[in-house]
Amino acid sequence: MNDRRRITGVVTSNKMTKTVVVEIGRTFRHPLYRKVVHLSKRVKAHDELGCQIGDQVQIVESRPLSRDKRWVVESIVKHEIRTADSGIAEIVVAPSEADVSGTGEAPVEAQS
Repeated sequence: MNDRRRITGVVTSNKMTKTVVVEIGRTFRHPLYRKVVHLSKRVKAHDELGCQIGDQVQIVESRPLSRDKRWVVESIVKHEIRTADSGIAEIVVAPSEADVSGTGEAPVEAQS
């Protein structure tokens, strides 16, 4: 292998042609206060593999490809499985008029 840095991150945007935005998360303990600190950095990476939003990818350092791109997607570590309704807020059902208890649940009818 070579001495290029390899970092794992999550794809947050793929709206550009052959370019993805990868968010790199870093967690460490503060040296003085001992509190856990979460930092994240977003970088643009060249994408020949066709990554989707939510994929976990490994990126590798490269020569400058454009003004912002200095990373290349090396491999897709884990694909994100997206459904048609992902990203849509949870549907809240209003309580019906038949609900007198105020619990939000419909009354159970007895079967005869």
